[in-house]
Amino acid sequence: MIHMVAKLHYEADMAQVDIAKKLGVSTATVSRMLQKARIFGIVRIEVLDLAAPEDMTEELIQALGLKRAAVIDTPATGGLGALAAPLGNLLRDEGLGAGAIIGIGWGRAVREVLTAGLPRIPGTLAVPMNGGMQQPAAHFQINEFTRQAAEQLGGTPRFLHAPYLSSSVLRDAFLSDPGVQETTGLWDRMDCCIVGIGLPHAINPPEASAATIDEQSLSAVGDVIRHYFDIEGRLVPWDGEERMIAASPDQLRNTGLSIGVIATVEKAAGIIGAVRSGMINAVVTDTATAKAVLDLLRGEEG
Repeated sequence: MIHMVAKLHYEADMAQVDIAKKLGVSTATVSRMLQKARIFGIVRIEVLDLAAPEDMTEELIQALGLKRAAVIDTPATGGLGALAAPLGNLLRDEGLGAGAIIGIGWGRAVREVLTAGLPRIPGTLAVPMNGGMQQPAAHFQINEFTRQAAEQLGGTPRFLHAPYLSSSVLRDAFLSDPGVQETTGLWDRMDCCIVGIGLPHAINPPEASAATIDEQSLSAVGDVIRHYFDIEGRLVPWDGEERMIAASPDQLRNTGLSIGVIATVEKAAGIIGAVRSGMINAVVTDTATAKAVLDLLRGEEG
């Protein structure tokens, strides 16, 4: 059980409360198991001698050709919520104001920064970037994320009452509905979007993914709202993608500021692939993840 808890928390990036629900135990029990995992040597936490966050920010911008970036010291206890403050700074630096359209993606990182809070930018419009789904996991509740974002920004939410994945016939029917069109039509006009970057299926537990697993998606290094890509940024299609209701890669590429929120070392290749695909042009992360990205890029040059 201790090994399973450690893998779910440190490899699958699951929050302690989500692990507790999955295993049917209390959060306190999960916390004790994680402590034992460190005591028994199952998990080793190494404090790295990293460069200053400001230096790594500039290096990341130059290495990846980013529009903006923000790197913070890796939190001692983990926690993606620490990315909320630098994310807020990027939104302010972009000069977003009343009338700006801000797209909201799904995932644990997005959930955590919304829990921590976004800055006040009154008059903005928050829009979900994909349809909903039946999975109960908290990090898939896209309309709730949009409501939270609008409330924090002091803006207005637009909801998408359509499924993330359905049959081709149903997809066409949903997309012809005026209410759905009112939301999906905003994807062409997004000034900014906030998304997570998914882990590749090879190290992602099935319950954390919303996509059909096939050989093609297994070859990917990550995804942005389930648009998969390899490390060169080439899109990797998967069975059923054409039935998905979500902002397209081109709509992401045409967004003024497309921010990837990530603080997971295992996603270094995914960050590189996402930037090269053009679907994100800004990154908010921590020093450990930034170092992993830069090391990977140096390895490519070597």
